[in-house]
Order: sequence, then C-alpha cells, then structure tokens
Amino acid sequence: MVSGDFAKYAFFGLLVLALIFEVGGDVFFKKWSLGGKNYVLLFGLLLYFIGTVFWAISLKYEYLSKAITVFTVMNLIAVVAIGVLYFKEDISLVNKIGIGLGVVSVFLMEL
Repeated sequence: MVSGDFAKYAFFGLLVLALIFEVGGDVFFKKWSLGGKNYVLLFGLLLYFIGTVFWAISLKYEYLSKAITVFTVMNLIAVVAIGVLYFKEDISLVNKIGIGLGVVSVFLMEL
C-alpha cells in the first residue's frame, strides 16, 4: 500500500470513478426493472464491471476495512439521492437517520 498525500488523492479519485460507474449501473438496473429492454440491463452490468475495476485499483491505496466503509456510505448517499430526485421514491425517517449515521461513520474514520 502506498502512503502519503498522493495515496489519499489517488484513493478518493478512484473511489469517485468507481462510484460514478456503479451508481450509473444502478440507474440502468432500475430502468430495466421498470420495463426496459435487455440491452439496458447489459449496459448496467458493463457500468458495474468498470466501477468494480476502479474499486479494485483503489485498494492499492487504502485498507479494505476503511475503503469499504467510505465506498458503501458514498454509494448509499448517491443512490438514495437519485432514487428520491429522479425516480421520486420516498425514504422514511429511520432511513434518514441511518444515512446520517453513515456519514458520521465516514467522518470518524477520517480522523
């Protein structure tokens, strides 16, 4: 594992790329589940694959235990935001509290 400022920036950059591709995959999966064609599902799988490659490379720069927590919370926030804003889904108070606790957990891990 590489240490220093470069490692931190590389990790977060790769994590953001992984997040973008995996959230994109989630959006295409949701569109497919609402009656989309099979090519929509295949495109979602392709995006997931690309995101997984970036995720795997990011592990060169951070411990798995920290990386998975940061990625999961970032993914959760992005997918919930898209679900609420784009697909007009509702989230409960308990879900909102859970998201808040996830954000706090990432903040605590970065200390």
